[in-house]
Amino acid sequence: MRAKTTISERRACVLIGLSRTGLRYVGRERSYEVSLKARILQLAAERRRFGYRRLHVLLRREGTRVNVKRVYRIYRESALQVRRRRKRKGVAVERRPLLVPKGPNQVWSIDFVSDSLQHGRRLKCLTVVDDFTREVIDIVVDHGISGRYVTRVLDQAARFRAWPKVIRTDQGPEFTGKVMDQWAHEHGIELRLIEAGKPMQNGYVESFNGKFRDECLNEHWFTSLADARLKIARWRVDYNQARPHSSLGEVTPAEFAASWRFRHAGSARTDEIEHLR
Repeated sequence: MRAKTTISERRACVLIGLSRTGLRYVGRERSYEVSLKARILQLAAERRRFGYRRLHVLLRREGTRVNVKRVYRIYRESALQVRRRRKRKGVAVERRPLLVPKGPNQVWSIDFVSDSLQHGRRLKCLTVVDDFTREVIDIVVDHGISGRYVTRVLDQAARFRAWPKVIRTDQGPEFTGKVMDQWAHEHGIELRLIEAGKPMQNGYVESFNGKFRDECLNEHWFTSLADARLKIARWRVDYNQARPHSSLGEVTPAEFAASWRFRHAGSARTDEIEHLR
């Protein structure tokens, strides 16, 4: 049996035409690459269902100038690929108590209610409620409402009211898509999602939706989209201005909002006078 022949490292490098320096070189990640990778891993842990493109958007929002190809490379090397789910189970969110806001336009709650016309065609109603005053800011009726449609409705509502600080929604695709997320970021609004299958975490709008269905949708026979919009708009005005609300001390939402504005304006004037003294 022949003995194995061994050669030195120097001789082997000469034979294959490789420098010993190149053989011994061990690459080192630059500090920028290390910090970028750490931030991508942190964002991926916080947003477990985000792909590399949305992580890249978050990095750009923070002011990090990085090419999407570099983000993709780190994303793949770190095995962060998101597996497609066969059944949508909802986004993992932190459970928060349903607290009463301390003023108007702090929290708006939005949701969908479905109905149909007399010939069976589907109606979709987007309800927007102020959690503090219980005012129905808008009820939009159409055959279909997308995420971009929702942002247009909220833009229109903001022309007559201040922008809300928080918007609470369920995990419907219209509320969790890129369009809604980008819109909220541009306006500095927090999107607060409730847990999947826990509608009472959005209790204010759910309570309103029950009244809306019982007192309006179940009481009318809609012949067309225009007819539905007209009757629902009239009911919304009556709800805000004529219907007493038990949780507001049996006053209407409009009266409650006007009373709050009057008290708030009076205290502001008092504070101004005290400051001048």
